[in-house]
Amino acid sequence: MFVLYLMSERATHLLSKSMKVTEMNTRDAIFPADRHALYAIHQYSAAIRSGDLLFVSGQVGSREDGTPEPVYEDQVRRAFANLRAVLAAAGATFDDVIDVTSFHTDPQTQFDRMLAVRAKELGDPPYPTWTAIGVNWLAGFDFEIKVIARIPDNTVKP
Repeated sequence: MFVLYLMSERATHLLSKSMKVTEMNTRDAIFPADRHALYAIHQYSAAIRSGDLLFVSGQVGSREDGTPEPVYEDQVRRAFANLRAVLAAAGATFDDVIDVTSFHTDPQTQFDRMLAVRAKELGDPPYPTWTAIGVNWLAGFDFEIKVIARIPDNTVKP
């Protein structure tokens, strides 16, 4: 009887572990409430939730119709606003972001202006890791930001 109990407990543990693996492999698409046209036009998700991680697609400074903000600083502000909306749709904030990658079409002339906007957008330390990459094309945009965030435990899975 005792051996049978241990086997049963082990089976329960393995089943539980298996269920967690399955949950981690499930992809849930996340979209902000005011989903903008670029998601439909280019057929991608704003973010994918897998377990307690959120992988946010590159957010650009696009208006609701998908066109870019013409002024660089406004484009960066709009990209951060779009990012906040995606994070909020998953029950997260910028404080939950653990890794950032940003893309810049002309980093030498844009970087200081981007840093000024970024300083107003970031929360308190510790800051997430950040990699900035210079690129030569962003489909008509000059700045793009993508992140990985950890979903807080108190959020409900969509």
